[in-house]
This record gives sequence, C-alpha cells and structure tokens, in this order.
Amino acid sequence: MHKDSRYICWKITLYVSLFLVIILIPAYQLYLLITNIQNSLPRRYSITIALVCWLIYFYGFWKVGDFFPIKNTERKSIPDDTLIQFGMSRVGVLGVTIMAILSGFGAVNSPYATLFFFLRQVKDTDIQAAEKKYLQTLDIILNKKRRIIISQQQRTTNEQSSRVGGFVRRMLNTIANEIGISSENISILRQEITGLENLGRQLFLDIEDLYQERDRILYSKTWQGKYYNFMGYNFSIYCIYKIVMAIVNIILSRVGKTDPITYGLTLAIAYFNIKEIDIDFWYQQLSFFTVGIMIFFSIRGLLIQFLKFFRAVSNSVSRNNIVLFLAHIMGMYFLSSVLMLRMSLPEVYRNKITILFKSIDVAFYHRWFDVIFLVSGIASMVFLYFVHQANNSNVMLSTVITPSGTPNGSLPITSPISPGDMSGISGGISGSGSSRWTSNNNLYYRG
Repeated sequence: MHKDSRYICWKITLYVSLFLVIILIPAYQLYLLITNIQNSLPRRYSITIALVCWLIYFYGFWKVGDFFPIKNTERKSIPDDTLIQFGMSRVGVLGVTIMAILSGFGAVNSPYATLFFFLRQVKDTDIQAAEKKYLQTLDIILNKKRRIIISQQQRTTNEQSSRVGGFVRRMLNTIANEIGISSENISILRQEITGLENLGRQLFLDIEDLYQERDRILYSKTWQGKYYNFMGYNFSIYCIYKIVMAIVNIILSRVGKTDPITYGLTLAIAYFNIKEIDIDFWYQQLSFFTVGIMIFFSIRGLLIQFLKFFRAVSNSVSRNNIVLFLAHIMGMYFLSSVLMLRMSLPEVYRNKITILFKSIDVAFYHRWFDVIFLVSGIASMVFLYFVHQANNSNVMLSTVITPSGTPNGSLPITSPISPGDMSGISGGISGSGSSRWTSNNNLYYRG
C-alpha cells in the first residue's frame, strides 16, 4: 500500500476511534444506566435525560484541557486536523492516567506475585489447626441450633397440652413455657449463630488460602518452579529499573529521545565492532516486535485487573454496561498507547505521528505518566505491605483453637470442606454418634 494511502487509513481509524470513545459509547452507556434505573420511563424521556447527561460529560471532557498543559506552545498556527488533536489531547490525559496506575501496580505486584521469597511459610500443622478451628465453629453453631429447635418443640408441645388439661395444668405449663423461653432467649441465639456463620465462611476462605500457599511452596521446589522464580528475579530487575528511571525523569524533568531498541543496538554494534549488519532493517523489525510485545502484555494486564473488578460488580450492574465500560476503557487505552509508544517506533513512522499531533505537547504525557506511575507504585507498595502482614496474621490466628463445647473436640481433616465435596454425603441429623453432615445457607456442619 502506498504511504499516502496508509496515512489516510491511519487518520480514518483515529477519527472512528475518537467518535466511539467520546460520543457513541458514553451516550449509549448513559442511556442504558437510565433505563436500568427507571424501567417504566418512556423511551423519549430516557433519551432526553441521557442526552443532557452526555452534554454535561462532554463539557467536563472539554474542560480537561484547561487544567493540563497539553498544547504545544511552539506551534502557533492552526492545525489541519483540529478534531483529532482536540480528541487525542484529552483522551490521552485519561488514558495515560489509567496506563500509569496499572503499570505502577504491576511493577510492584508482579515481583510480589512471582517471587517465592514472599511466600508465607505454611506448615501442615497450621492447616490442621485451622481446620480444627473451623470444625469446632461448626459444632458450636450446631449446638445453638439444637437449643433453638428443642425450645421451639417444647413450646409447641406445651401449647397443645394446655388446650386439653385442667386449670392447674395450664398454669404450670404456662410457667414452664415462660421459663424455657427466657432461659434460651432465641433471638440472642440467632444473632450469635449469624455471627458464627460469618466467622465460619471466613475460616473456610483462610483454609483455602493456606492450601494454595502450601501448593506454591511445593511447586517452588520443582525444576519448573525454580525456572519461573529465576525469570521472576529478572523481571523484578526490569520493574526496579522502570521505577528508578521514573524517579530520575521526574527529578531531571527529562523525556527520553531514543527508544531502548535503538540504544541497545548502538551499544552492541559499538562493543562488538559489527559493520556488515543492516542496522536500519533490524532496528525497524525489532522496534515493531518490541511494540507488539509491549501492547500484548499491557492489554493482558489491563484485562486481568478489570476482570477482578467485573467479578465484584457483576451482580449489581448489567452485562451490557460492563461490556460498554470495558470498550470505553480499552478505546482510551489504545489511543493513549499511540502517544506513549511513539518513541519505540522507527523514526520514519515516529515523524508521521509527530506531524499529525503537532499541536500536542507529547512530552507532557511522558512526564505525567512518570508521576502517576511513581505514585501508583508507592501506593501499591504500602497496600501490599499491609496485605502481606494481614496474611501472616491470619496464619497465626488460624492456629488459635476455640472451645468446641464437646470434651473430645474435633479431628482435623485433610482438605477444606466444600459444597462439591459434601454433595454426596450431606443429610439430616441421625443421632448423637453420627458423623453425617447437613447444610444451612451454604454452610456445612456436622450432625
């Protein structure tokens, strides 16, 4: 394809992407939100309200440019592609912010998640103690429910017998019934059962985490685990390098002029004194390869983080809104990648982007990325520190044994109890010596 045809297709792609990100997706998103909140509202009113909300959103989107130095002050003339530069300058602020937040979190979370150095030292005795505490909690819940059932049955029996007995018998039954209710206090028992059931669910999740940590410890001792641990150290060095370079760029107020591929090839050629290699050809191919790898892993990281978010809000938000939200974020992310990955492209293609965005101060987005990246990295360090401390404290708390109300206690089991494991053996209470299980509100306990 001719270079002029590629340039026209490139501009058309930008126009369509900006139209989707700025106009179509936000407007339809607002319309769906309004119709979900008010199903009985006529369609024309929903469209009118959505249009008003979109105008407010567009005004805020327009005013973003007043708070950030996104214009290139060296360019005094009116640009040819005003709409593209207006949209890209403002979408870039939001998209680069999202990229920097996710990159900062990933630069800190990736070493924490991949290196076995941060694993909790979980022993089999810790798991057995946590399981014993879980089973004892279930026994306490069962005992309290038995007391409620016995009290209710006694009350029903007394009421039936009082209808056929004499005056004195009815009085005695009434007195006994009142004494039984006051001693058991059913409402307080039910509150205690609710709290214990919540505790049981949390203990079950803690046991599952302990098993996962133990499996990771066992995996770290295999050859494959040692290989991934070694690669994790290499990736951690890269993450530390990114954080250090962000600090240096902020302190010195500098923006990189050469991409890492060009810099690396220059050093390699100077060191090995290579003269026969076609530098321009390999530079272009390696640059495109690097850009592809960066886009792939950045989009993968973005989707992983948003998948966790969608799981949390899937019950309260419709699927259409979730899909539109993801499309909106992905659109801003792709458009912002054009600004951020410009330095990784060969110079001939880099100049094309520079000409198209000539009224945009591209250096601002690099500085803004470094600032948000550093703030996100520091906040992620603090967050993961407290998470790590909380996980270690959960291991200690899981080994504390609570009284079960029975003299013999409960025997530890070899794996966490899940509804799938109990589906074939759950049942009712079959006597004091039975080891069968029954369920209540998805919480399994022994009968």
